[in-house]
Amino acid sequence: MSEKQLPLEDIRVIELGTLLAGPFSGRLLGDFGAEIIKVEPPGKSDPMRNWGKSKDGIGLWWPIQSRNKKSISLNLREEEGQQVLRELIKEADVVIENFRPGTMEKWNLSYEALSEINPKLIMVRTSGYGQTGPYKHRAGFGSVGEAMGGLRNVTGFPDRPPSRIGVSMGDTLAALFATIGCLVALHERERSGKGQVVDTALYESVFSVMESIIPDYLLAGYIRERMGNILPGVAPSNIYFTQDKTYIVIGANADGVFRRLCEAMEQPELADDSRFATHHARGENMKLLDSMIEEWTKTLPAKEALKILEDKGVPSGLIYTAKDILEDPHYKERDMIIKVDHPQLGEFPMPGIVPKLSRTPGEVKHAGPEEMGKHNHAVYTGLLGFNEERLEELKKNNII
Repeated sequence: MSEKQLPLEDIRVIELGTLLAGPFSGRLLGDFGAEIIKVEPPGKSDPMRNWGKSKDGIGLWWPIQSRNKKSISLNLREEEGQQVLRELIKEADVVIENFRPGTMEKWNLSYEALSEINPKLIMVRTSGYGQTGPYKHRAGFGSVGEAMGGLRNVTGFPDRPPSRIGVSMGDTLAALFATIGCLVALHERERSGKGQVVDTALYESVFSVMESIIPDYLLAGYIRERMGNILPGVAPSNIYFTQDKTYIVIGANADGVFRRLCEAMEQPELADDSRFATHHARGENMKLLDSMIEEWTKTLPAKEALKILEDKGVPSGLIYTAKDILEDPHYKERDMIIKVDHPQLGEFPMPGIVPKLSRTPGEVKHAGPEEMGKHNHAVYTGLLGFNEERLEELKKNNII
């Protein structure tokens, strides 16, 4: 374990909610040292504990999503549990929640109520549609956010229905924006001494990365649609089949890079061909150009083609599987596959920390707590000063 001070280790976060968006924000803050106290209702753990593939009955997503976190149980549906949370809030900097809007208010745990207890509190709220607006009370998962935000309509091939990206992109984007908002609010608090609400909507997080689709429509009358692996009007930028029956990706749409690609293909004359000599011309003749490039890639194994392209300075690469990632020396050099001790599974592989900080890098101290409420005693007696009698009473009342 590193002896260096982690950049957020003076920040205490209470993480409420389940599954992806809220807990992923907690993971990101925890990677850089924040103390994350994850709250789960007794007898009803976060479903993430069982999502994904499993090994020996243990879900393989949970140890990653909940790394560096402490786990406590607490029943927020009961007034006694709500009071315990208020005591935790007194000792916290941030509370993360991703319930449907109105849930915290129903439990008498609104930001207004909690900020009276702790005026410096920052409440990070992630929901499908945000805390205001006509849709605020609707249930909203990441899939719906991806659809409403415009992402699903441009994902897939034009002759097929809209497709899902292979990971939970809506939730992940919302978590990233929520984490940015949290850090901004923490910074602003240094000046004002006051907390505030960070309101992140899934659909808005997706929409924020949708590039120029609105001016494309309003100013150019163009609705961006599904285009498969190409970029409309930008060529070459596609995947290409190789001799050993795999695909590589090549991006050579800038004039200078395209000229280097032509040299790599031993067809330098194509760079001056009127059909391909300019950005606009290449876009107009995209299908022909892609077919010519694939005729070349099909004569070579993927690694040989990539070596030629690399030597010529043409952006290109394999389309990686998990196996490729594990075998790649660059991933290894950058510590992007780390191994953390797991009580049942031993060395547990998981993604490393992003981004890399030069002086105060993040750290994964432990995998997600294997049992719910593992840190009940440490948090309730250590942080809040409850005695054993109080703990037993809370257990008896099904509050923890």
